[in-house]
Amino acid sequence: MPANVQKSSDSSDSLQKFLLAFLFIALISITIIIRIRFLSTPLERDEGEYAYAGQLMLQGIPPYSLAYNMKMPGIYAAYAVILAVFGQTQSAIHFGVLILNTATIVFLFLLAKRLFGPAAGVAAAVFFAITSISSRIEATANAENFVIFFAIPGILLLMKFTDSRKIINLIFGALLLGIAFLMKQHGAAFILFGFFYLLYKHFQNKPVSWKKFSFVFLIYSFFTVLPFLITCLILWYCGVFEKFWFWTFEYARHYVGLTSIKQGFANFQTSLKMVVPFAFSIWLFAFAGLLSGIWNRQISKHSLFIIAFLFFSFLSVTPGLYFRPHYYVLFLPWLSVSAAAGIIAFQDLLPKFVKSDNKKKLIPVLLILTAWLQCFYSQRHYLKQSDPEIISRFNFGFLPFPETLKIAKYIKENSGKDDKIAVFGSEPQIYFYSQRRSATSFIYTYPLMEKQPYALEMQKEMIAQIEKNEPKFFVVIKTVDSWTPVPGSERYIFEWADNYIPANYQQVGLVEIFKDQQRTVYRWDSIAQPVQSENWLMIFERKN
Repeated sequence: MPANVQKSSDSSDSLQKFLLAFLFIALISITIIIRIRFLSTPLERDEGEYAYAGQLMLQGIPPYSLAYNMKMPGIYAAYAVILAVFGQTQSAIHFGVLILNTATIVFLFLLAKRLFGPAAGVAAAVFFAITSISSRIEATANAENFVIFFAIPGILLLMKFTDSRKIINLIFGALLLGIAFLMKQHGAAFILFGFFYLLYKHFQNKPVSWKKFSFVFLIYSFFTVLPFLITCLILWYCGVFEKFWFWTFEYARHYVGLTSIKQGFANFQTSLKMVVPFAFSIWLFAFAGLLSGIWNRQISKHSLFIIAFLFFSFLSVTPGLYFRPHYYVLFLPWLSVSAAAGIIAFQDLLPKFVKSDNKKKLIPVLLILTAWLQCFYSQRHYLKQSDPEIISRFNFGFLPFPETLKIAKYIKENSGKDDKIAVFGSEPQIYFYSQRRSATSFIYTYPLMEKQPYALEMQKEMIAQIEKNEPKFFVVIKTVDSWTPVPGSERYIFEWADNYIPANYQQVGLVEIFKDQQRTVYRWDSIAQPVQSENWLMIFERKN
């Protein structure tokens, strides 16, 4: 190669590296600034559940004793760490997840760079950063963020193992994937992906040795299961293993069978309308990346990785066929990596029509920036917000998340630290905010309304707990999604409440949410107020 051509090529490479570095720093910085502006957003229900369970753990109370749910205990432990390090506020929780999210961005950069080079690494990182803060996927501190925080570096370590054959990489990769499962059951899909990847890489090495693979499989299986086994031992020692097993496996088995295939398909269609349009250009690049192995030699070497990653990522969002928006956080790593592959495919294709070396090197930079800007622009009204209540409304409409902050403040100011409270609905964040323990372990009332065999038994257990603990405050909630009864739901607990509450409590507060007027009215007094809204929360105090 002539010296002047070599010099021109080196200059073009340097220009591309500089622009990619600038793009990475600038776009990631913007998304971090947006997350900082969102820190004080009120907690939603799942966040409230994790925060309350984490708060209890810091007080020495194990999961599944004062707070029942089918989530795995790893997320509660993770929240406990965040609360211990940063404090017990919603801002502290969201700051902890900001750090978590930033680390995941770096992991995805390393993953895509390993597969397709530096430009792909930058693309995957900035695409994940902008999609993971979208209101369309209910960007919160949900368990899905914690699953991928452990799963992505776990996959990276498995990739390092297949290259280096160092067992330490296999062990730690398996451990991280095992911990991902402890964050939420959906993480099991990434354990299966890890097994598939190891099997696929083993078949690439000739001759195939089943003895070697059996050894790798045993090591991988043992260390993915080890975190779960240790957790089971801890829960058994704490005396809550039976409750843990019931909620996370027996009840969960019924829960995932509640949705019909027809309804599940409808849920899937609805979810796609939520999660695709705001990042339409990134999805286009992702599907280009999925197909580009047909014509692009560099990508074809990793086509099976992309296809398998897609399959198992989709598997991770399907349990129960609910396809809730925040489940798609588990899908974002595939979307980002595959879109990065699409960028590389176009980078290799377009130079056929571009002669200048400098212009060729600009192609991936411009493609990345264009896709990122489309995603940002489609959410501009949301991303420019800084008011916590408005941000909550963007994410969740008029669900009572901002209102529960003020209700909890009232309860905290008018009760002692040893007083207990009961929330007759599904707003566990009230327990966390008020720093008061629940008079019942049923921090959600959804299971009581579901058509599953334990519903009536659960209602009777909740009633018995409340009557035994005599909570000082009783918060009754009638809002969208706080009960969700279905035809055939057991009504026993409502009949009990109609008699128990008037006999033992007096109304001290009423919060009404007027969706059509986009306002909330708070009334704090002991005089019963006529309800004028369909969505309301009543606060009762126990009679002397």
